[in-house]
Amino acid sequence: MIRYCRTLRSSWEGREFSDQLFRSGTRVGANYRAACRARSDPDFINKIGHVVEEADEAVYWLDLIKVAGICTDSQLIPLSREAAELSAIFNQSQITAKKNAGRFKGARTPGTASDNS
Repeated sequence: MIRYCRTLRSSWEGREFSDQLFRSGTRVGANYRAACRARSDPDFINKIGHVVEEADEAVYWLDLIKVAGICTDSQLIPLSREAAELSAIFNQSQITAKKNAGRFKGARTPGTASDNS
């Protein structure tokens, strides 16, 4: 993503798209790293939500670059495909985490006062 952004900088539009794509693309990794260090399930769900948003935004900018014809670089197609795949993976991860959190929300922890049945 970083190398691709460098190739866009030859025009005014390319610089604008490059800046936006660079920001969203690099935030995906930073936010994913934060999600991996989440302190609780709700914290993970919240942080993976940021990853989903940034990944989707990166897909948007790549789509816009393609539609605008800013760059016909051969890197655009595989980069767009990979960004869409990662976006789908992160989205599914968020869905699974929400489902699992709801499933275990009412579960009893062995040895607690509510375990005296």
